[in-house]
Amino acid sequence: MQKINKKRYKSMNKILITGALGQIGSELCYYISQRLPNSQIIISDIKSPEDFKANYPKINDFKYYQLNIMDNQKLEDIIQNEAPDTIFHLAALLSATGEKDPNYCWDVNMQGTLNVLNNSVKYNVKKVFIPSSIAVWGSGIAKNNTPQESVLKPTTMYGITKVAGELLADYYVAKFNLDCRGLRYPGIISSETLPGGGTTDYAVEIFYEAIKNKKYNCFLDKDTFLPMMYMPDCLKATVDLMLTDFEYLKHHGDFNLSAMSFSPEELANEIKKHIPEFEITYNPDFRQKIADSWPSSIDDISARTEWNWLPEYNLETMTLDMINKLKLKL
Repeated sequence: MQKINKKRYKSMNKILITGALGQIGSELCYYISQRLPNSQIIISDIKSPEDFKANYPKINDFKYYQLNIMDNQKLEDIIQNEAPDTIFHLAALLSATGEKDPNYCWDVNMQGTLNVLNNSVKYNVKKVFIPSSIAVWGSGIAKNNTPQESVLKPTTMYGITKVAGELLADYYVAKFNLDCRGLRYPGIISSETLPGGGTTDYAVEIFYEAIKNKKYNCFLDKDTFLPMMYMPDCLKATVDLMLTDFEYLKHHGDFNLSAMSFSPEELANEIKKHIPEFEITYNPDFRQKIADSWPSSIDDISARTEWNWLPEYNLETMTLDMINKLKLKL
């Protein structure tokens, strides 16, 4: 594979992150500050400033706005006053939470995205990141190595909004020449922040329960294979994509992204290598049907060729790192 010349990379100088206190956002803002120390980072979330100050000490130094992403006037004021050149739009409801109130999921995910896109055009924001998800898929796909170009028939409102987000990203590229980019995130596993209502949340919960209680009751069947990724790879992929010169990208808002695929049973067996007394039981709930509609693994050749994506963690190295970090944390 041909390496991308570093001269193709363009930096980000002033960055706004919405939904910055979520699972990815709370780590992304710190990661960017370390990787791009000359960048100025502004963050926003629906949580109160008091909640932010009390519970997010690692990122307390960032300028913070309390923002409901559906409040277009406040968002516009922030963008107009701060003049970011880049926006990472992470404010959204996830799959399992979204199914509990589909109408609200649509409102938050779609109106919030339109608010960000329209204000970005109005105030000359250079680049916008709109994450997508493996939830864009449903029936009619090849379950193994699902290709970049494939039928999209999501079975959740969250997935529907992610498909619409991908289409909007491409539309704003073509219609307004706005540089929009996005990744189809797999399940994300983190030792820092708990997930926020997704179908792949078991892969984080299981580590906490294994260390604290030596047992876990899983809400998916033992042989449910899903694409997964460790947070360090997720953060690296997100920033690598945004730093790649636009002219080298054939795709924009819908890059397949992959690192590893495993089942709850495989993950449990890997954990047992480090915590032999760990036990797991299986009690599938409504999330099983959602998981069954998603790929078992995905083909991310477009990401690997267009911006040189390559993951650093697999099941074994991720499990070891998670357990070591959580033992210190807990």
